[in-house]
Amino acid sequence: MGRKYFGTDGVRGTVGEAPITPDFIMRLGYAAGTTLVAREHLPPGEHPAVLIGKDTRISGYMLEAALEAGFAAAGVDVMLTGPLPTPAIAYLTRALRVQAGVVISASHNPYPDNGIKFFSAAGAKLPDAVEAEIEARLDQPMGCAASARLGKARRIDDAAGRYIEFCKSTFPPELDLRGMRIVADCAHGAAYHIAPRVFHELGAEVHAIGAEPNGLNINDHVGATSPQALQQAVVAQGADLGIALDGDGDRVMMVDARGRLYDGDQLLYVIARQRLASGGLAGVVGTLMTNLGTEHALAKLGVPVVRAKVGDRYVLEMLVERGWKLGGENSGHIICLDRHTTGDGIVSALQVLAALRLQENTLDEACAGLTLYPQTLINVRLPTGFDWQRRPEIESARMAAERELGESGRVLLRASGTEPLLRVMVEGREALTVDTLARGIADVVQRVAA
Repeated sequence: MGRKYFGTDGVRGTVGEAPITPDFIMRLGYAAGTTLVAREHLPPGEHPAVLIGKDTRISGYMLEAALEAGFAAAGVDVMLTGPLPTPAIAYLTRALRVQAGVVISASHNPYPDNGIKFFSAAGAKLPDAVEAEIEARLDQPMGCAASARLGKARRIDDAAGRYIEFCKSTFPPELDLRGMRIVADCAHGAAYHIAPRVFHELGAEVHAIGAEPNGLNINDHVGATSPQALQQAVVAQGADLGIALDGDGDRVMMVDARGRLYDGDQLLYVIARQRLASGGLAGVVGTLMTNLGTEHALAKLGVPVVRAKVGDRYVLEMLVERGWKLGGENSGHIICLDRHTTGDGIVSALQVLAALRLQENTLDEACAGLTLYPQTLINVRLPTGFDWQRRPEIESARMAAERELGESGRVLLRASGTEPLLRVMVEGREALTVDTLARGIADVVQRVAA
């Protein structure tokens, strides 16, 4: 059954436009709450409880209040953490033994956007069946529990400290970061008061940027999606490396002392090499966008790589299916299931730092053996209702490009899940060839879609 409101990462949109309006979000809280009440078998008088966290967007105040009202009307107690990274809510949902976690965030999007995503009691994304049940309840009128059964709300004052200690616990206890100078870019987002403390308490000298949120500046020319500020700061500070998180703290990019950027594929490779050296790596899950160079480099180490659909949700599903522990995306979502139940930018950065400490390497040295292939990605806007998969001209262009690349490259055509776009991606050993082939396919798509 198609989803009406939920995408691959919850409900998201522009604030003030459907579905991110206060009335809908209150109904969403009520629908999710009634679903929890129906699914939980608690002793008489006991209420199910949810944990609600948010990033630093100004709209978070309004949406938090709307969600709280909806859950309370359904008879669900609410615990409020204030601004915290998405993976912190996943962790605390498990630690506090509540029935679900809710995050108010639009991740790497600009501040006018916001969204709602849910975690199960186990700290994982909600199963499709539960999301479908919530959607079905959204189509029913909103009610209200009797006064005696209404939910209550309270603040969790030590939430940030609990999560900081959890992050530190994922770093080997015999290691520290003493003598290391780190620039931490928090994207003016949810990790602004978390990440600098984690790295500092492990011994590093930390210079923080993107750590002054005002409700309107999240991801604004800072963070993992705009790493130029970090690259400049690392060089200016004479730091050993830099760490960039996104607005909700679930993805990471890193920068070496010379200001060179390392994406999710490269960081995944560094972690994989260390896991392999310690004898604990069965395989790695990437996505359709994972660089072919990463796959080839891991294959040389004897590490199998499988590809999931784009989205950390699908990486996680494949990891669980195969019983593997490590996967990720080139965007910086990295999942270390031996450390956390979900992607976590701070925890992933700590795994890279641990590898560098154990191997006594720099980032550049830790990436030895990995050469990323040039990639060109072009977004082509499609008219409403245009079925690109049924156009033989597009298929012919794709096949011709694949023949020219042979086994040294690949072509990926993928429709956007949120916009009327076809993403044309070509990668191979030669940048000029890759760019020419990608533009050729994009031109064909534009012509037949006109």
